[in-house]
Amino acid sequence: MGAITDYEADQITATNSSGKQPVVFVHGLWLLPSSWDGWRTFFEDAGYTTLSPGWPDDPNTVAEANLHPEVMAHKSVGQIADHFGEVIGMLDRKPAVVGHSFGGLLTQILAGRGLSAASVAIDPAPFRGVLPLPISALKSASPVLANPANHGRAVPLTYEQFRYAFANAVTEEEAKELHATYAVPGSGVPLFQAAAANLNPWTEVKVNSKNPDRGPLLILEGELDHTVPWAVANASYKKQRRNAGVTEIAEVKGRGHSLIIDHGWRDVAQLSREFVQRFVQP
Repeated sequence: MGAITDYEADQITATNSSGKQPVVFVHGLWLLPSSWDGWRTFFEDAGYTTLSPGWPDDPNTVAEANLHPEVMAHKSVGQIADHFGEVIGMLDRKPAVVGHSFGGLLTQILAGRGLSAASVAIDPAPFRGVLPLPISALKSASPVLANPANHGRAVPLTYEQFRYAFANAVTEEEAKELHATYAVPGSGVPLFQAAAANLNPWTEVKVNSKNPDRGPLLILEGELDHTVPWAVANASYKKQRRNAGVTEIAEVKGRGHSLIIDHGWRDVAQLSREFVQRFVQP
């Protein structure tokens, strides 16, 4: 588990051959690397080279993921972080890293390991020491956490569950399109790990927020996000601002958890790219 795929190896080779500054995108639960396709073009138009590695054993397509959900089970936060660390370790230049949801948590873990030149964590899942537990976040996670057996499964979201957790800030028509286009089963392990992080001193869901090599960090938060409400993102920011590096947080008005894939994704990508450009030139 966790071996570099041909798809990822090709991206690594192309990135190193380009000689350009790399940007690595990290997806979260219930999505695949293809959720970043628009973002990759957006950053490449500004002169960067980009990679969107998968979590270990990610299928290539949404259809394949929904047909064989079992391959996505049993993926822990530590395994996923190590996989991205391996990919980054094969790059000739330290990348900027941009992640969403659990990918935002992974982005902070990677930055805490000193692997990122600049980081953008969008609606990031909480890490150990982040204490708020808003009701909406618990409801968003309930499709997995309500059944302990889901720890060992990959769990899909029904349309109604996706509508609440991701697509509450878009129209019904767009929500249905997003669910059909992007939604895949997600490993239950990370959610159970996050739920128990503050009770487990040995948890993998922890971030070295004080590492002086962490680099600049921006946390972006959708104002209407049910899955990662402002209280969670702001608590993460308060932990991260202890770092000597630049640490910023911004709220994206009127947006929910689908903000990286819905009709307004370019606005969020613009904020992310502007932050990266301040510290890491193409």
